[in-house]
Amino acid sequence: MLAVAGQALAGPVLDDIRSRGTIVIAHRESSVPFSFVDGSGKPVGYAIDLCKRIAEAVRARLGLKTLAIDYLKVTPADRIAAIVERRADLECGSTTNNAERRQKVAFTVPHYVTGARYLVRAESPVTELRGFQGKKLVSTTGTTPLKAVSSANKERLLGITIVEAPDHARAVEMVEKGEVEGFAMDDVLLYGLRASRVDPSKLKVVGKFLTIEPLAIMMSKDDPQFKQIVDDEMKRLIISREIFPVYDRWFAAPIPPKNTPLNIPMDYLLKDLWKYPTDWVPG
Repeated sequence: MLAVAGQALAGPVLDDIRSRGTIVIAHRESSVPFSFVDGSGKPVGYAIDLCKRIAEAVRARLGLKTLAIDYLKVTPADRIAAIVERRADLECGSTTNNAERRQKVAFTVPHYVTGARYLVRAESPVTELRGFQGKKLVSTTGTTPLKAVSSANKERLLGITIVEAPDHARAVEMVEKGEVEGFAMDDVLLYGLRASRVDPSKLKVVGKFLTIEPLAIMMSKDDPQFKQIVDDEMKRLIISREIFPVYDRWFAAPIPPKNTPLNIPMDYLLKDLWKYPTDWVPG
């Protein structure tokens, strides 16, 4: 029965997964705690755990006895291309669902809601965006915070020198070395990056939210049946509350690489969104 039902599900992504016997998950290298590599080089994180649940749902819906998972490392600059070019079936990281990206890819129900703030050295006097006036502020190539700070800098005539880093790890390093005054990024990522440093007390997160970022798993626009499986599993995890211990594992319990907890309680924005889980988000 499952095999017959599985054959009835067809689409470019599902056909690829069925023929390969694998599902390809795109992951990030340093998006703690969503998607990063541990000390052994293994992809781990909150979004990775959710994607493993989705992979199992895909296996069951296709009627396959087994479905292996292959991993593809991506960066903010090439993650969308990895999905569009079908080098990956799911992008499991910290990607914002917005209108511009929805022209190229699809998203499922958000797994987190965050906003852009700033990572600075502990002794820095900067507490808001205006404090970077005449200074250098880094953000990561291909991210919504980079676009947001660039736009705000231009609109408010702040005279900030915006610098692009290839990845989050390099951006933090630039702050630590004094090459820039701060790093603009989703605040939850900043807390995770700060916690992973040798001495977290040398860095701090400051400022009000510059943006509101609903983060979601990304997939191809070209296979609505595949998207339906992903959406159904995300909604099931939320409604059954199975997602809550997964959240606690990565935001409340000790995590690698230093086995220290982030101690970030679930935000009211995410709780409200999950009351009626949907892939629709404004913007």
